[in-house]
Amino acid sequence: MQSTPLTRPPFVAGSVPEYRTPELLINGRWRSGRGALRIAVCNPATEEPLGDFSSASTEDLAEALAASELGFAAWRQRPARERAEILERGVARMLERLETIAIWLTLEQGKTLAESRQEVQVAAEMIKWYAEESRRVYGRLASSRLVGATMEVRKYPVGPVLALSPWNYPVILTARKIGGALAAGCSVIVKAAEETPAAVAAMVDGLQAELPPGVLQLVYGNPVEISETLIASPVIRKVSFTGSVGVGRTLARQCAEGFKRTTMELGGHAPVIVWADADLDRFVPMLVGHKFRNAGQACLAPTRFLVHKSIEREFCDRFVTEAQALKLGNGMNPAVQMGPMVNARRKAAMAPLVADALAHGAEMACGGAMGGLGHFHAPTVLRNVPPTARIMSEEPFGPLAPITGFNTLEEALVIANHNPYGLAAYLFTDSRRIANVVTEQLEVGAIAINNVMVSTPEAPFGGLKDSGIGSESGMEGMASFLETRTVHAAH
Repeated sequence: MQSTPLTRPPFVAGSVPEYRTPELLINGRWRSGRGALRIAVCNPATEEPLGDFSSASTEDLAEALAASELGFAAWRQRPARERAEILERGVARMLERLETIAIWLTLEQGKTLAESRQEVQVAAEMIKWYAEESRRVYGRLASSRLVGATMEVRKYPVGPVLALSPWNYPVILTARKIGGALAAGCSVIVKAAEETPAAVAAMVDGLQAELPPGVLQLVYGNPVEISETLIASPVIRKVSFTGSVGVGRTLARQCAEGFKRTTMELGGHAPVIVWADADLDRFVPMLVGHKFRNAGQACLAPTRFLVHKSIEREFCDRFVTEAQALKLGNGMNPAVQMGPMVNARRKAAMAPLVADALAHGAEMACGGAMGGLGHFHAPTVLRNVPPTARIMSEEPFGPLAPITGFNTLEEALVIANHNPYGLAAYLFTDSRRIANVVTEQLEVGAIAINNVMVSTPEAPFGGLKDSGIGSESGMEGMASFLETRTVHAAH
C-alpha cells in the first residue's frame, strides 16, 4: 500500500479507508512538512512499507509556535463549559472513527486489533473525563489579614504545551496529554511518534474540528531537532513527555533553562509479589494476559515476578503453560493474542538480557527469538533468575518474564525496591497485613492488589525515582496544566 499526498485525512464516519500516512497539522490546516527528511512507516508483522511522509522544518516549527500562542489567547477565554462541550463532541467524532483508528494502529504498531480497539476506547474515556473535570476547576477564598479585604486563590491555564508521546500506546498516551491541556484552557503542540503517525492523526483530526486555529497542532520529524527547537522557545510553558529515562533527563535539563513546568512519565520495571495464599487459578491467567499484552511493550507491564517459594514451582508451571498457549501472529488476525514487537531493534534487545540471565544461572522455561518475516519474539519465561541478572534491574520492554522465589516478605521488598524504577507494582494475597506492609514500603507510584489495573482516567498515574516527575490523569493530572495565583484586594 502506498501513501497519497493529502490536504486532509479522508475520515468518513462508518468507513475504513485504506491506510495513508498523514501530513502535519499546523495553524488549523493539514499540509506537507517542508523538511528534507522523509519518514518511512512499516508494518512490523510483515515488514512491508505502508508509506512515507514529510517532516517538519524549522520554519514549520516557527509557524506552529506563533499559531500556538495565538490559539492559546483565544482558547483560554472560552468558558469551561464550552470547552468541555467542544471536547465531548470531538470524542464523539473520535468514536465514530474507532475502527479506522484501530486498524491503522494495528498496521503501524503491530498490537492485536482487539487491543487497538480497546486503546481507542480508553483514550476517548481519558479525554471525556478531562472534559468533565474542566467544569470543576475551582479556586478558593482565604482569610485576609486586612480589614474589609478579600483574598482569592485562582487557577489559570499554564500556557502553550508541548506534548511528546511514544509509539507503544500512541493513542492513549497522546490523549492523556491532549485531554488535560485542552480541558484546562491550554493550546498544545503534539510531537507524536513517527512509527505510528496515522492513528494519532486520525484522533487529532476529530478533536480539532471545532477548535480555533493553533489550539491543537501535530508535527512529526527529527525528534531531537523538534524538541530542542520547541523547548527553547519562550512560547512553550509546559512540557509533557512519556518515554525513556535517558531522553527524559535530557528534556528535563533543557526545560530547566526556561523554568518550564514538566511532567515526565518514564520507564518502569514493575515487580509482582505473589504471596503463598494467592489464588493461582484466578491470577496466573490474569498476569500472563497483562504481561504479554502489546508484546510486553508497556511501562506498566508486570516484569519481575517474585513468588513465595512454597508455591514457586506451581506458579512457574502454570505461567509457562498459559504463555505457551498464546497464539502469535499478525494483529489483524482476530484469533491472534500477541503481535510482533514494533521493530527489529526492539526485538534484538531481548537476546542480551536472556543470555545474561542464563549466564547467571537462570533456566529458560519457554520462548525465545523467532525467525522469518516480522519482528516476532515468543513469550519467554525464565526461572530461578537471581537478583544480580541484568533483567532484574534493566527494563526489558518486551515479552520476557523473569521469575524468582523468596522466603520472607522482607526479602521480596528488598528485591522489588532494588532498582532505579518506581512506576507500578502488583501484589497478590488475601492477607490484609501483607497488603498494608507492601503498600507502605513499595517505592512505586501505583500498586494494584489482586488485579492488574494501575491506570484509569480518574486516578493519577506517575512514577517515583527514575520513573518520572508528576502525574497524568485524575485531578492531579488536570492540576499539572494549571497555575495558581493569589489575589489580595483591599477595598
